[in-house]
Amino acid sequence: MGSRSHPLRILPLLAAMAGFTAHTTPVASTAPTAPTAQNARTAHAAPAAPAAHVEHVEHVARAAALHSLSRGAGEGGGEGGSSRNAGSDDAACAGPLSTVLAPISPSLAKPDGRQQPVWIDARRLLWPGLMLEAGQVVRLHRSTPGALSLTDGRMTGADSTLTLTPSTEPLSTEFVAQTAYLQTDVQLALPDAPEASLDAQSLHRGQVLLTVEDAQGRVLRWSPAQSARALDALYAAAENEPALGASLSGKGAAFKLWAPTADRVELCTYPGPDTPAHARLPLTRDDRTGIWSATAPAVRPGAYYRYLVEVFVPGLGRVRNLVTDPYSVSLSADSARSYVADLSEARLKPAGWSASRIPDRVKTPTDMVVYELHVRDFSRDDASVPAAMRGKYLAFTQRQSQGMKHLRELARAGLTDVHLLPIFDIASVPERGCKAPPLPPKDAGPEALARAARAGAATDCFNWGYDPFHYSAPEGSYASDANDGATRVRELRAMVMGLHAAGLRVGMDVVYNHTSTSGQAAQSVLDRIVPGYYQRLDATGKVENSTCCDNTATEHRMMGKLLVDSVVMWAREYKIASFRFDLMGHQPRAVMEQLQARLKRELGREVQLIGEGWNFGEVADGKRFVQASQLSLNGTGIGTFSDRGRDAVRGGAAGDGPAEAARRPGFIVPMPAGDLADPALTKRREELLQQGDLLKLAMAGTLRGYTLETRDGRRVRGEQLPYGDQPGGYASVPAEVVNYVENHDNMTLFDALVLKLPMNASDEDRARTQIVALGINALSQGVAYFHAGGELLRSKSMDGNSYDSGDWFNRLDWSQTDNGFGIGLPPTAENAAAHSDHYPVLRQYLGLSAKPRPAAIAWTNRAFLDLLRIRASTPLLRLSDPVEIGRRLVFHNTGPGQQPGVIVGRLDGAGRADAGFERLLYVVNAGAGPATLELPAEAGFAWRLHPVQRAAGAGDGRLRKEASVDRASGRFQVPARSVTVFVVER
Repeated sequence: MGSRSHPLRILPLLAAMAGFTAHTTPVASTAPTAPTAQNARTAHAAPAAPAAHVEHVEHVARAAALHSLSRGAGEGGGEGGSSRNAGSDDAACAGPLSTVLAPISPSLAKPDGRQQPVWIDARRLLWPGLMLEAGQVVRLHRSTPGALSLTDGRMTGADSTLTLTPSTEPLSTEFVAQTAYLQTDVQLALPDAPEASLDAQSLHRGQVLLTVEDAQGRVLRWSPAQSARALDALYAAAENEPALGASLSGKGAAFKLWAPTADRVELCTYPGPDTPAHARLPLTRDDRTGIWSATAPAVRPGAYYRYLVEVFVPGLGRVRNLVTDPYSVSLSADSARSYVADLSEARLKPAGWSASRIPDRVKTPTDMVVYELHVRDFSRDDASVPAAMRGKYLAFTQRQSQGMKHLRELARAGLTDVHLLPIFDIASVPERGCKAPPLPPKDAGPEALARAARAGAATDCFNWGYDPFHYSAPEGSYASDANDGATRVRELRAMVMGLHAAGLRVGMDVVYNHTSTSGQAAQSVLDRIVPGYYQRLDATGKVENSTCCDNTATEHRMMGKLLVDSVVMWAREYKIASFRFDLMGHQPRAVMEQLQARLKRELGREVQLIGEGWNFGEVADGKRFVQASQLSLNGTGIGTFSDRGRDAVRGGAAGDGPAEAARRPGFIVPMPAGDLADPALTKRREELLQQGDLLKLAMAGTLRGYTLETRDGRRVRGEQLPYGDQPGGYASVPAEVVNYVENHDNMTLFDALVLKLPMNASDEDRARTQIVALGINALSQGVAYFHAGGELLRSKSMDGNSYDSGDWFNRLDWSQTDNGFGIGLPPTAENAAAHSDHYPVLRQYLGLSAKPRPAAIAWTNRAFLDLLRIRASTPLLRLSDPVEIGRRLVFHNTGPGQQPGVIVGRLDGAGRADAGFERLLYVVNAGAGPATLELPAEAGFAWRLHPVQRAAGAGDGRLRKEASVDRASGRFQVPARSVTVFVVER
């Protein structure tokens, strides 16, 4: 997103994170506090400001608040705990989840809220805002039991005290850039010869505070220090440890946990998911890596375990946390216990798993045609699936279900990948006892369904799942038995096999940019093991939450390792073929490149990586590291979603409210008839031409170096075409661009078009406009990405953020009978509370007779299948080399004299044996009337309609009758609202 950040609109969260205790905020008792939080969201200016993270406004935060009491509270009545020792081994292993062994001194319970010192390596730290006067010094005080206290103005209770010295040692240019957000030149260092009893590692175990003191030793200011970079320096060897978590061998089970700041770690083992503990074993610390380990010969596959971690928690005291394993590969119900498994065990493999192969359909990333699908949406309302399997992994094993027949039909037409919304363990759905709220009476009014959905959100079975709990374990609510760790593994693999049998590769949506919560909250895992390390902190020590929830710091060595290890595991053990990274721009480019290389090295195959490369928040514009964002991934071959084509197709920006969206039509909305002397029509014509320029570039792969003629007659490179204040072209190769016109976020394409098309638009016009949008995507160079149900005119009844709106608003109907429009006003807070002005607008549009008849849905599906067949018919539409695109693709109907609303692209197949056609020409006509184009450069060729579109059973029968070409003159004619493809056959 360029070198500039974009304005943020701050929206209050609907509810605080229940059970959240910020690890920098002292509490007066062991019960967790629940402070309010705020959520950031980009607001973009017209006409083409980039849409960053509107897709993550409330959906995870609200889910965490609603579900924290229904899931993850664990055994022993939650995570509050007692300030007394737990007593017996059984009691400690049964709960509570958190026990304060030694509370912090009340004199140190209220930090001053100013910027904290930040360790930059094992010896040095920066202290932003610090100004020392004559005679003042900075001291470090450490207490193993956490006994520091401020008494009569002096720090007491320390085991050791060191005086820090000013340092002028130069920082690298890279490091200066990474710490620019601290805005400080004040650098301090440990003394060259610290007392022998205080080694560098011990400075980050127990209670450690820094003070500013006067010449008499009186404390003028005190603060904890942020230690993540010091831990990275001190324990760098841990990054190379290949076997964190639980592993099995002939000698039994081995356990490894990275907990460098802990003073004691023990292992609780359990024979079953609900049985009392079988054993409590101590782990041994390796000082070189900070990893605690133990072998347990008596522990066998199928057992369960948790760790007891004794660690100092800033603001709280010395705490014993009962916590699951960050490297869990499976769990018991509601993620209460980690599961011991060797994923290569035969009992964890469904019949035929070893022989199941990833379909060999993608030779290069631009061959990918992706279908984004939610596991529960897929089958919850499919009556052809056995009731016990609806909404579950096993629904994908039902070959004769309506849903699987539909997926096979898409695969035969050219779909290559199904990308599943999160299937890792999530925090927001109760895995035992979830239930759909009762459906209100039909005559209860348009808001009744919204009220019912909101009322049942805490206990229902639906959520998108962007609220990670355990990154490497399957989600239990999709399994037939969430309490059996083996069942989750087998059934997820069975789902993958079912999709392989349908000819489809399986992709996975992953969310390593945040956790559902942090600190001492019940659903916090990472922060309760190494407090303050895994989350990204601001200068005052608060957890950043620009992604909607508690951001992770993937720039830290072991959080980056967790990401890489987890993704490699999913690819290896579950045969995941591609990954979509949620808010990937919050991760370092270096980590993504490390992952890319390791996948290829260890698996011996290409694993495609795509993600959201939005540039926003505390990491924007490289403030902390070089991001994995649109403009920063140039040259990696890692794909990012392009808002350029999306916004040009739909109009406006993804986060527009309904009234604003209605006023901002996209390229696919025809210009109203009238006299161009009308200023409004003149403005709309200019906007349409501008959108056309962006779409031509998008259809050329959004390449930096592609040259095209703009509406004013200039010839420019893609990077010179403006998109707001950014370059329109940002990719070096087409694999770095993911083209889409809708996905799970925001309103569906159909709903957006309800706002943008004339209110009296017919079924036919709505369906044809939808196909124009999907056709632009299908014919564009790069990765093609489609939202499940777009081909069925899918509606969410105008819900712009259906992350927790339940089954009714997220429904998919494979019978092609009902697209979901008009079931009621949407329930999300975005529509109901934060923007109360939305409801009157939505009420007006939902009252339209816009619900399509089944015939319109079926027509759209047939026409979409033809688009997939056309894309699959020739590699000319899937070129991987930018030089090839520049040489083979040219656009007609450009410059000042062009027809607005019409895009004409021609691809040359000469010299390419696999091209299938000598030439291919597409005409996208978004206009309300037929279009005629005089193209002398194409005269004399044997043009005819593409075989798919001239077939007797073609989806859009108009094309055979109304599309024509005069070969001698090069005159092409196409019908209104159509995507027409002509070819010169060999």
